[in-house]
Amino acid sequence: MENLFWIGFIGAALAGIYALLQTKKVLSFSEGTEKMKKIAAAIREGANAYLQRQYKTVLPVFAVIFVILAVMAFVSKGRLLSQFTPFAFLTGGVWSLLAGFIGMKIATHANARTAQAASEGLNRGLRVAFSAGSVMGFTVVSLGILDVTLWFVLLKYVFGVTDAMQIGSIMVMNGMGASFMALFARVGGGIYTKAADGGADLGGKGEKKIPEDDPRNPATIADNVGDNVGDVAGMGADLYESYVGSILATFALSAIGGYGFAGMFLPLMLAVSGIVCSIIGAQLVRVRENASQKTLLRTLRTGTYTAAILSAIAALPLTYFSFRNIEGVHWWGVYIAIAAGLIAGCLIGFFTEFFTSESYRPTRDLAATSQTGYATIIIGGISLGMESALTSILIVCAAVLVSYFAAGGTAELVDANGHFLQSFNRGLYGIGIAGVGMLSTLGITLATDAYGPVADNAGGIAQMAGMDPVVRERTDALDSLGNTTAATGKGFAIGSASLTSLALLVSYVNIIQDKTDAILNFSVINPTVLIGMFIGAMLVFVFAAVTMNGVERAAQSVVIEVRHQFREIPGILEGEATPEYAKCVSICTRGALKEMVVPAVMAVVVPIAAGLILGPTGVVGLLAGVSVAGFAVSVFMSNAGGAWDNAKKYIEEGHFGGKGSKPHKASVVGDTIGDPFKDTSGPSLNILIKLCATVSIVFSGLIALVHLL
Repeated sequence: MENLFWIGFIGAALAGIYALLQTKKVLSFSEGTEKMKKIAAAIREGANAYLQRQYKTVLPVFAVIFVILAVMAFVSKGRLLSQFTPFAFLTGGVWSLLAGFIGMKIATHANARTAQAASEGLNRGLRVAFSAGSVMGFTVVSLGILDVTLWFVLLKYVFGVTDAMQIGSIMVMNGMGASFMALFARVGGGIYTKAADGGADLGGKGEKKIPEDDPRNPATIADNVGDNVGDVAGMGADLYESYVGSILATFALSAIGGYGFAGMFLPLMLAVSGIVCSIIGAQLVRVRENASQKTLLRTLRTGTYTAAILSAIAALPLTYFSFRNIEGVHWWGVYIAIAAGLIAGCLIGFFTEFFTSESYRPTRDLAATSQTGYATIIIGGISLGMESALTSILIVCAAVLVSYFAAGGTAELVDANGHFLQSFNRGLYGIGIAGVGMLSTLGITLATDAYGPVADNAGGIAQMAGMDPVVRERTDALDSLGNTTAATGKGFAIGSASLTSLALLVSYVNIIQDKTDAILNFSVINPTVLIGMFIGAMLVFVFAAVTMNGVERAAQSVVIEVRHQFREIPGILEGEATPEYAKCVSICTRGALKEMVVPAVMAVVVPIAAGLILGPTGVVGLLAGVSVAGFAVSVFMSNAGGAWDNAKKYIEEGHFGGKGSKPHKASVVGDTIGDPFKDTSGPSLNILIKLCATVSIVFSGLIALVHLL
């Protein structure tokens, strides 16, 4: 079976070629007038400048960690850490960085083209924006499969590692680099975009009563730059590590389940088949003119559901082919686990839409609360977000139960005389493969997510360039839908994170037990496990607080600068003078880079410190606490923020008094609070969950040495 891993290169090439074709398609559209080109160039320049400075900030941190890992690996001669781990850490970070960078580059070239296309029709605007999103989606899966396949081939055929368990243990550590880079990208980009957005809203719309994306607002270019560095580059790095993490965690569980290389081959093939299914589904995304939100939502749902159904069909022969020769294994049980993951992903997507789309009652009811003031819409949004966690958690719980028992639970291997030989936990592999199934169609899922920021930017360019109001109406319709699909993408990432984190937790326990002969007590009544659970839950709330405070401090600086320019530069409000946009861009850049370091370092230091103080059992408790609390809080924050945003847009369409009314002013406050909920803290938590787990695995040798040897 291991001799067929080269198929991964074909899958990576297929996704890469499709991304290149979509790039060519986007660039074939007109970028519009000279004014539109000038605005787009300013946004592009700001986004490039931010990413360059972000990478310069991240590079020394990566270098320090690389040196630490290299010293541990080579001084101990591989006893504390595999000598491949430092390099796996680097490659994971580089690929994650590259995924976000490529997505941001195409997004900044597609924004003006989307605005120009929207002036010619709604479907034409959707085509450009969705094609740009497709570049992001298929770039992520192409790089992900390339990374996984390349490392497997190198380890197996170049370096001569023949044991499946050893290969799985080495490769799962690749996820640390991807998660670390993703956290920097998500947190830094999230702080940037929400500081700029909040500063523009509070200083411009709130105090001077000027429209959103008005060229008179000094923070408007920074706001549009933020859409790209946070909602595109940050999201791309985030989903890359979710995608690769689910595959690598399943690799590690393959040996535990007794599947060997067959258990590694199946997730890779699911990812490859998911690319083909995603390409087919993407061809179905198109709408007619004057389409409603329900129609727009339906066309995107048609594409994603078609891809999921086709993926489920393709998984049947793939599962049979992979497990047909393994004695005592019911291949159909593994298939049920895959189907459970796919169904769970679709259900999470549907209920995320239900709670965040203006097409459904919850968001419309939230908009109605704005009629009685600021407090009621805030209370309503918080309660809606908390309520939405119910469905996501129950869906994941059901998927875990079904996948665990369908895949075989705990099995024992006996000889011909019935004597016990070895026990396997095949159910845990079922949970891992369910996570792979959930993300197998990430190509189209991420495309429906990434197109939203492009449409948002297009609306800003249409406003600043003075285009016909109908263009802004069309881009707003696409942007509103983008808020819902973005929430759906975060739901997929959070849902898969819960399954992947469980798989990584089990991998940690297995690695620790492999390093020592000690009998460890992982029961919840063990004080160190219980303390670890409390620390894990605490870490979630402190992490969310630090990232929210980062947005607040950076936004304050932007508001002060906006006020200063309105006061000191005569003629801005009259349109007779041009604001100094670059100053707000610079403030957001400095603020984001400064505030992103502490949360990222916290995610690395806390698991190591917990392990050194409490031992391996304390780490297991921490991972359990951060997984459970992080999942619930992440769903709450992401969905509450999405609902607040779409409630504002629902009012702006003319409901409850429309723009400028008291309900609209209340909804703007709700949206301003919801922005860091859904675009900074909420989505960053799913990365925190997996980063804590991979850090614990990487440093498991050190923890075992200190406490057990």
